[in-house]
Amino acid sequence: MAPSARALALETLRRLASGRVTLSDLLARPGPEALDERERAFLHELVLGTLRRRGWLDHVLGRLSSRPLGQVTAGVLDALRLGAYQLLYLRVPPHAAVSESVELARQVEPRSAGFANAVLRRLQREGPPPEPDPAADPLRWLTTAGSLPHWLAERWCSRVGPGPTVERARALLETPPTHVRLNPHVPDALALAAAEGVEARETSVPGALLASGPRLVDLARRGVLYVQDAGAQAVALLAASEGLVLDACAAPGGKALLIADAGGPRTHVIAAEASPRRVETLARLRSRWGAANVSVVAGDALRPPFARPFDAVLLDAPCSGLGTLARNPDLRWRLAPHDIARHGDRQRRLLESLSPLVRPGGRLVYATCSLEPEENEEVVGGFLEAHAEFACEALPPWARPFHAAPFARILPSDGGDAFFAARLRRLRGPGARVVVP
Repeated sequence: MAPSARALALETLRRLASGRVTLSDLLARPGPEALDERERAFLHELVLGTLRRRGWLDHVLGRLSSRPLGQVTAGVLDALRLGAYQLLYLRVPPHAAVSESVELARQVEPRSAGFANAVLRRLQREGPPPEPDPAADPLRWLTTAGSLPHWLAERWCSRVGPGPTVERARALLETPPTHVRLNPHVPDALALAAAEGVEARETSVPGALLASGPRLVDLARRGVLYVQDAGAQAVALLAASEGLVLDACAAPGGKALLIADAGGPRTHVIAAEASPRRVETLARLRSRWGAANVSVVAGDALRPPFARPFDAVLLDAPCSGLGTLARNPDLRWRLAPHDIARHGDRQRRLLESLSPLVRPGGRLVYATCSLEPEENEEVVGGFLEAHAEFACEALPPWARPFHAAPFARILPSDGGDAFFAARLRRLRGPGARVVVP
C-alpha cells in the first residue's frame, strides 16, 4: 500500500534533519508526486506548516510532555509536531490528528505510543498556553510564537529593533502568496489558465500575477505559465537588456526565461549552471517554455568559461535565503550564524570573477533573497570601493516602490519573498562614481 500523506510528511521531516537534501527535492520525490492533488496539498501543508511553526509547537509540547523534549526520540518528536500542528492549525478531526500521529510515533518507536497519545490528548483537552506578550517580552515571543531560532531573533532585534522584527516574524509565519508569469510564446495562455479555474490579478511588478487555482502545477508542467515569486521576477526585469546577457547562476531557470522574453528577439541569454543535474533541469524548462533565445551551458561562476564580454550579467548569488523563511521554512532550523559570513565571502568572490565579463557601458545586477547586510550592502559597497569603473544605476520607474537608495529591496511584510538587488553600470571611461540615469 502506498504511504499516506502523513507518513510521507514524517519521512520528509526525518530525511530533512540529515542536512543532506533540500526540502524542494524531498517534496519532488516519486512518493509525494504520486499522491492525488488533494493529498499532495495536504502533505505540503503538513510539512511546511510544521516547519514554520516548529518553535511554537515545541513550546506547546514542552508544556504538556512528562519528559524534556530533548529526551524524546527525534522521529517521535516529529510525529508529535505533526499532530500538534493539525490540532492547532488545520480543520482535521481531532481524533484523526491524534490517532494517526500516535501510529506514526509507534512506527518510529513502539513503546512511545502511550506517551504520544497522552501528550496529544492533553493538548486536545487543554489547548495551547497563552502566547507571550510581544510588546513586553519580544524575544520570548519571537522564539516561541514567532518560531525563530534564538540567534536569529537576537540578531534581527539588534539590527532593526524588536517591533520591526516581530512584524517580520509574523509575515514569515504566513503561507506566501503564489505569483505566476504567463508564457508569451503561448498566445492564449491567459484564456487557458482561466479555463482551468485560475484567478489572477496584476501586481506592482510588470507581468507578475497574484494567482490562485487548483491547476497551477499542471499548467506549469504544460508550459502555459511559470510559478515565480514577484521578487524573483523583479530581479530578472532589473537585469533585462538587449544583446548578449549572462545569467551566471541560472538554476532553476525562471529568471533567464524572463530576461529573454523581456529583451525580445535582439536578446540572447546564456543560462549557466555548475551542477550537471541542474543543467538538465534548465534545458528541460527552456524546451517546455519554447525559449529559442536561451542557451544552457555548464559553467562555474567562480571560473566562468567565457571569453567575450556581455551586455548584461546577472549574479543571483547563492545566499542564506533568510528572506524566504515563509517559503523555505526548513532554513530556520538548518542555518547558523557562521553561514551568513560564509555566503558573504563567496558572494564577494563571485562578483570579482564575473565583473570583468561586463562590457564598458554594460550592466551588472547583483541580487540575493537575503535580508542580511553582510550579504547585500556590504558586499556591493566593498565591490564599488575596489572598482571605480562601476557605478549604481537608477531604477526603472516601475521599481520605485522598492527603492532603498541606491538599491532595490522587498521585505517579507510586502508579501512574498524578500529580495535585495543592486543595479550597476560599467562606466565607459574614467569618471566620478555617480548614479547613472
